Amino acid sequence: MVLEGAKRAGCQVTVIGLKGLAAADLMAHADEFHWSGIARLGSWIRHLKGVGASDVILAGSVRKTDMYGRWRWLRAIPDLTSLRLWFLKIKDKRNDSVLSAVADEFAAHGIIMQDCTQYTADHMAPAGVLTKTQPTPAQEKDAEFGWTIAKEMGRLDIGQSVAVKETEVIAVEAIEGTDRMIERAGQLCPRGGWSLIKTAKPDQDMRFDVPTVGPQTIALLKQHGARMLVIEADKTVIVDREEMVKAAESAGIVVAARLDETPRCP
Repeated sequence: MVLEGAKRAGCQVTVIGLKGLAAADLMAHADEFHWSGIARLGSWIRHLKGVGASDVILAGSVRKTDMYGRWRWLRAIPDLTSLRLWFLKIKDKRNDSVLSAVADEFAAHGIIMQDCTQYTADHMAPAGVLTKTQPTPAQEKDAEFGWTIAKEMGRLDIGQSVAVKETEVIAVEAIEGTDRMIERAGQLCPRGGWSLIKTAKPDQDMRFDVPTVGPQTIALLKQHGARMLVIEADKTVIVDREEMVKAAESAGIVVAARLDETPRCP
């Protein structure tokens, strides 16, 4: 989506594809394509400087759990730039801390990280109930309850999602990501009927870690017994919106997008 949007805007697009994560078919659409490892920041920068890039956008997802697997350094083989960042420049290993340090390293080489939704504005969630099926009063109560908790989790940079039923927290997202949290919520609430609330952070940096949902999200929610998905309007990317809403209707899952009206301290 980002690549196609940038091409429509007249950009020359070079893609650094992370091995094991990026789709190979991106090669056919990029003006230039390079495979690289997840911990090869120095290599990314060299490729981008080599084509004269002044801007960079992070798109897609990374399984952060891979960073803590067995033999992680042997599998990732980090370069010196990544090692220096990981051990000397990052204050902690939360997403925002890591990605902010990456953005700073790019900037030090004259490459500025841009808003990742810059070329995908038409894919942002609009406010309102997106399905014909409307939430019940109990679901609205769960949405309100879960929203406050999800926002606080985001403020602490722990995760973006929380599973709720009858104003009880079933599961919260951490390093495992939303998909695996959905699976866990289904195991913990086998009767189903729960709601997933997924929000942006209170001060969301739109350069990275922007909430994203799509047909796969609905498929997982259906499989694990959820009956409502609540996302944040104007801060959530929807992949294949028409297909996602159609799948939700078929599964009897309510999809609602709400604007964040949480008061901010001056």
